[in-house]
Amino acid sequence: MTHTDTVDFEAIKERQRLGWEAGDYPRVGNTLQLMAERLVEAADVHAGQRVLDVGCGQGNAAIAAARRFADSTGVDYAASLLGQGRERADAEHLTVAFTEGDAEQLPFPEASFDATLSTVGVMFAPNQERAAAELIRVTRPGGKIALASWTPEGLVGALFRTIGTYAPPPAGVRSPMLWGTEARLTELFGATVDWTVTRRTLDLAYRSPEHFSEWFRMYYGPITRLAASLDEDTHARFSADLADVPRQFNRASDGTVLAPGEYLEAVGVRR
Repeated sequence: MTHTDTVDFEAIKERQRLGWEAGDYPRVGNTLQLMAERLVEAADVHAGQRVLDVGCGQGNAAIAAARRFADSTGVDYAASLLGQGRERADAEHLTVAFTEGDAEQLPFPEASFDATLSTVGVMFAPNQERAAAELIRVTRPGGKIALASWTPEGLVGALFRTIGTYAPPPAGVRSPMLWGTEARLTELFGATVDWTVTRRTLDLAYRSPEHFSEWFRMYYGPITRLAASLDEDTHARFSADLADVPRQFNRASDGTVLAPGEYLEAVGVRR
């Protein structure tokens, strides 16, 4: 029996979905648009290709692909985020199909897409093996799978370690940050995908460390939900600990935050 046989992934995903629909994640996600633009470029997405953005949230990669006149689809299990993705695409006069669906059971036939992308989305699927198998299944042989995933060593890795001290992850679920390592990609995809990987950074800019803490508590749904569950003293400690995260990486000397968020950009050819 493997650890995945004893984990209730459906219950975990329901709690995750409630978390992503709390707060106002698109306010955070919109600051990460450059990651999607870079990923679409690295995957050589071009006009007429069938492109899927998995765990699309408010549609960063789906919109980036549509700007290149790809036949673009975004899929996510958080309906509120899909609604904001539709609003964004409409505002830019772009055609994007936003579909409600689970990264571990994608609602598309085998080999449906020329390129399957995810920017810090699929990495949060609790059943990592199942999610990786679905990425492979829906991508045609010779097509691309392109992922941008936070690294364990970077700022967001430190952020999630801080979260974990207040809300430990479910037993039996691997850290999502492992998607930001070459070793885990090899474990998940084996010889089915030939990867080219690059460590990249995205500058994260905030008015101050305290602003960083406030922003994530207000808008980043999983943190919003956690913060609301804490008593007053614990909430104060949590707020201070969140503010300490960007201080570890900050390059600014004027009281603001300008800190690199490290991620792994992985572009693979599906055999």
